Amino acid sequence: MAALAYADQHSAGLPLRPDYTLDQPRQRYTAEDHAVWRALFQRQAALLPGRACDEFLAGLTGLGVAADGVPDFGRLSDVLEKATGWRIVAVPGLVPDDVFFGHLAERRFPVTWWIRRRDQIDYIQEPDVFHDIYGHVPLLMNPVFADYMQAYGQGGLKAARLNALHRLARLYWYTVEFGLIETPQGLRIYGSGILSSKSESVFCLESAAPNRIRFDLMRVMRTRYRIDTFQKTYFVIRSFDELFEATQPDFAPLYRALEALPDYGAADLTASDGVINRGTLDAKEGGWGDTADA
Repeated sequence: MAALAYADQHSAGLPLRPDYTLDQPRQRYTAEDHAVWRALFQRQAALLPGRACDEFLAGLTGLGVAADGVPDFGRLSDVLEKATGWRIVAVPGLVPDDVFFGHLAERRFPVTWWIRRRDQIDYIQEPDVFHDIYGHVPLLMNPVFADYMQAYGQGGLKAARLNALHRLARLYWYTVEFGLIETPQGLRIYGSGILSSKSESVFCLESAAPNRIRFDLMRVMRTRYRIDTFQKTYFVIRSFDELFEATQPDFAPLYRALEALPDYGAADLTASDGVINRGTLDAKEGGWGDTADA
């Protein structure tokens, strides 16, 4: 509710369509907004080579996203549509689940139009235009990941009917937002929540604190997560094909099976996990307090 109220402050007076989209109000961006974009962009551009996956870096280059300032959504959409059939739609901030899934199912990615303040440059809880454009959109240039995102939207609409959204939210969190991928050069980042974060883009790969374990669909959907700290556990895929193929089957039987199984905490390891790195779970290094898992 607070995030929606914050978004309303930015979008007051802007015409909103029934699907929560609006025309990108480029006239509302100030010189300071563009300066904040440049600062964020330049900081991540210095950090991510050698840390981000090649598919992300290629998508960023292919889109032509640059440090100049907040980009034009229409121009990006035209490039993206030619590559994978996706378009960007401007939204005021967080939107209802059914609206979000509906857009993804139609290959439309909702992007928050406004940008954080300079005093929020290191962390903002709700998504802004930098997180959405820089973190999410470049991978939509990759055909396999683009198909995965559409399938996720279709799955979200079904999960809502089956009262299983919390399971699917965990999949989104541990893949789209905070996923790692194994490459011949080592682990690399593909999760947007990491790619748009200065601190976590270093922490996720170089800290001894978190667990890093191989992706397993059922394991992910049984694992609670934290929204207020660095991650305690990162799930590692071998390829985007592995991710897409794992999520192709009908999830309804999985949801039924999961009802009989206990959840895992965000830091838990099990005997069946494919452990790549067992974390020290150093609370000081990870910024982990005592708040509950989601």
